[in-house]
Amino acid sequence: MTHIANEIDYRIFGNEMQFVEIELDPGESAVAEAGAMMYMTDGISMETIFGDGSNSSQSGGIFDKLIGAGKRLITGESLFCTVFTHQGTGKAQVAFAAPYPGKIIPLDLMDYDGQIICQKDAFLCAARGVSIDVAFQKKIGAALFGGEGFIMQRLVGDGLVFVHAGGTLIQKKLAAGERLRIDTGCLVAITQTISYDIEFVGNVKSAIFGGEGFFFATLQGPGHVWLQSLPFSRLAGRILENAPQTTGGMNTQGEDSVLGGLGRLFQD
Repeated sequence: MTHIANEIDYRIFGNEMQFVEIELDPGESAVAEAGAMMYMTDGISMETIFGDGSNSSQSGGIFDKLIGAGKRLITGESLFCTVFTHQGTGKAQVAFAAPYPGKIIPLDLMDYDGQIICQKDAFLCAARGVSIDVAFQKKIGAALFGGEGFIMQRLVGDGLVFVHAGGTLIQKKLAAGERLRIDTGCLVAITQTISYDIEFVGNVKSAIFGGEGFFFATLQGPGHVWLQSLPFSRLAGRILENAPQTTGGMNTQGEDSVLGGLGRLFQD
């Protein structure tokens, strides 16, 4: 069977802060998010393109390119992608780094009927030829309360894609009819056979005082599910919550402050 996407080799390095090194033969390309590149060897050219780098968005007219770029913009990504092409001889390598602590997951779309749905900020890089589409949740509950899980990315093609999960990664295979309830931010990716909805969990008191949200994502099999223990939104929220704050030149929070929280007592 002839592949549309480039066939690439790769190696993943590291434990908590990983990066993936992709090996390219002459003429092969990898596409990545802007700013993800860590290093590249001689013979590789770098080109910023409009859209997602798929064959349809680049070989079509300006309308096709605008559609590809618009889909990326809706999912919170840049209008542009960067394509790395090996134009020399022999083998060449280009590496892409994870944006925060976690795991890089290599997924061959051929193993999942040519399609994976992932969180909008999970995509790291892929073989050129993979299309990045928008996956809206159809049900009204998911649309109104889905939060991070509402607008997702649909990765379509027959090549390798690399997605990033924060913290510890777990993969679950759900049987037909088997259900799993999760925090929406902990969802990394699902196969297209998984049905997804949002449901109210608990009561108002537990939602307000229990530290959890009002709504969870409900996944129902059959299919594969990839989950992360540390969503970036949770990490960013904790950092912001504990960041030193200054008022009138006085540091009132953080390890460097002797007064700590008591400093607020002396504010004007």
